[in-house]
Amino acid sequence: MKNLMISVAIAMTLSAAPALAHEKAQAAPAAAAPAADPALAEATAVVERFGTALKSGDMATVGTLLDENVLILESGGAERSREEYLGHHAISDAAFLGKATVTPVRRQGWVRGDVAFVGSESEIKTGEGSQAKTLLSTETMLLQKQDGNWQIVHIHWSSRPKKAAKS
Repeated sequence: MKNLMISVAIAMTLSAAPALAHEKAQAAPAAAAPAADPALAEATAVVERFGTALKSGDMATVGTLLDENVLILESGGAERSREEYLGHHAISDAAFLGKATVTPVRRQGWVRGDVAFVGSESEIKTGEGSQAKTLLSTETMLLQKQDGNWQIVHIHWSSRPKKAAKS
């Protein structure tokens, strides 16, 4: 369950971070601003669509954005294909994200030819009352342009509980 929460937290980061990335891009160096590079903006939009689709449980869209041989690494585990992810972990990720609130913190990336990197950081809040938890989440996505479209070929999600502020 802990691994699932971590995975979902990272996925949630994907869905919410693009809007923040655009706002932060104004203050960030040009190399980190998706709007400064049309190819990076396209790749980042795919990351955003993936996160939004996963949060809403739209597995058809999730599937169209993942390469057939995507490698997803999370919490020491691996899923080595789109079918493996969709048939197993994606369902629990969607259930977790559907109940969570993701707050983007930072996003940056780059494009080199037909390969793009998008890295995101976010806070994910889950549960209510005494069950409430905040996770610090990081996500790395590699995309490859195939037949004119960006496809996600690798995802790495990592998260940890946020430490309570000292008073």
